[in-house]
Amino acid sequence: MDLIIWRHAEAEPGEPDEARALTTKGHKQASKTAGWLDRHLPGNCRILVSPAVRTVQTAEALGRKFKTHPALAHHATAQGILAAVNWPDARETVLVVGHQPTLGHVISLLITGQEQEWMLRKGSVCWIAQKVTESGAVNYLKAVIGAELAGK
Repeated sequence: MDLIIWRHAEAEPGEPDEARALTTKGHKQASKTAGWLDRHLPGNCRILVSPAVRTVQTAEALGRKFKTHPALAHHATAQGILAAVNWPDARETVLVVGHQPTLGHVISLLITGQEQEWMLRKGSVCWIAQKVTESGAVNYLKAVIGAELAGK
């Protein structure tokens, strides 16, 4: 299984937290990263998005169908996200658009086996894949890219 983790782009400050919209810079970040993703995502990729405005706006930059999922909201847990995407048993690639610090927890858990305070910058993507070998399953980083390197 491949799991792609995309942190929402830069958002305006304010309350309520779930209603915060992307800034002009955030829209540019989302567009750049979406361009990179569009060139690399398989056609059968399932896209799950936190219901927060900023994550929905980030996902909309990709121009593909997606579903919002309450298990990806700002208060999500790493285990909740992994359950929502059916890791590692999903047959298709899954793209998650969500929030820090939980996304960092998911990445560190899958790579090291422990939840740690790893930072994923706004608008950035981390692509994790799993390979099953004779000695067991191995998770590895397939790609990590920041919005500033994703496109023009």
